Amino acid sequence: MAAPSQTAPAGEAAAGDKPYAGTTLRLVGANHPWQEAITPLLPQFEELTGIKVNFEAYGEDQLNQKLTTEFTAGGSDIDVFMQRPLQEARVMQMNGWYEDLTNCVSDPAYDFADFAAGAVGTTTVNGVLTGVPIVTEQEVLYYRKDLLEEAGLEVPKTLDELKAAAAALTDRSKEQYGFVARGQRSPLVTQFSSFLYSYGGDWFDENRRATINTPEALAAIDLYGTLLREYGPPGVLNMSWPQAVAIFAQGNAALYTDASSIYANMLDPERSAVADKTGVAVFPAGPAGSIMYNVTSWGLAMYSGSKHKEAACEFIKWATSKDIVRITQGQGAVPGARQSVWADPAGTAAFPADWVTAVAASANGRSYDRPLVTAVTQARDIIGGAVVVSIEGGDYVTAANEANAQFQALLDSEQ
Repeated sequence: MAAPSQTAPAGEAAAGDKPYAGTTLRLVGANHPWQEAITPLLPQFEELTGIKVNFEAYGEDQLNQKLTTEFTAGGSDIDVFMQRPLQEARVMQMNGWYEDLTNCVSDPAYDFADFAAGAVGTTTVNGVLTGVPIVTEQEVLYYRKDLLEEAGLEVPKTLDELKAAAAALTDRSKEQYGFVARGQRSPLVTQFSSFLYSYGGDWFDENRRATINTPEALAAIDLYGTLLREYGPPGVLNMSWPQAVAIFAQGNAALYTDASSIYANMLDPERSAVADKTGVAVFPAGPAGSIMYNVTSWGLAMYSGSKHKEAACEFIKWATSKDIVRITQGQGAVPGARQSVWADPAGTAAFPADWVTAVAASANGRSYDRPLVTAVTQARDIIGGAVVVSIEGGDYVTAANEANAQFQALLDSEQ
């Protein structure tokens, strides 16, 4: 990779100014495209600051287990780590494992305000900045350009148009389905979220009262269930994203709502039979507008027990600086959170143009795609159960009422 023109923004450690030279940082992260993109750049950071970074990479579940084990035992020498804020941040913050990065990123030259608000919201827990966003994702609409054109249909801009198009493009005799999405109980919750928000709903209100059975939530549950039941393929209740992707990539679905991060599965000719026929669009608008999630799927955090906090801060600022994000995103195809990089052609060169447009429109989306609770796995199971009843064609109103009561009990238990 080419070296950036200015590796460190003004105000950070510069050549000839190496107060932390000789320090070795332990960075623990995931086997991930960001890890692959940043690793070749680490020698630049060492040359710039004199700080050496040892990067240990693990599988996602193995990473979480390692962090939990070391932090629980105490005395860990981890300095910086990759985190999944929506899945783990509340538990880690409750356990006191994060160093608040508010002061670390306060240097005006670093320009923390350049990060998308939704992405920063994901990594902020109870006013504490638990990490800096390094990878973001949003919900978008994948669609078959050829099928819409043959049917004389425009790309759906509203959820009503999405439903109408799904109906028109379903032909079960040809194994052609108008719509596909996640139908499995827990995995569906994150992608259902944009339907919920666009109908004007949410998981709970400002008083932490569950809102899974409001008119807005019921309308979203009804639509999501109808789309998959009436216009989806067989077996949707067993589908998370890999199964849904396969249906679309094989050419058996016309419309598909899911995360922007999985775009290559549809647009890479080596993975998709319909790569040249697939388009990407902004998530369709509901009565409340087009309100999709815009979340940080991965952040860079500092362990509260680090013995090298100043040096760790320098690394975090360097790794998330404009120049480095321009490389990891523009050349490494890792979607970051800096708005200036998204506005720079060099920062979007690795992505399809319509994908970039859809993602850019999501900049102010919701900073969460699931309930912000500590027991997030249990919450997803409760809520997903009501949506599954809708997919099955059952009494989703009663199911939503029961789910709301169960979810309220969970919320009360975390007070």
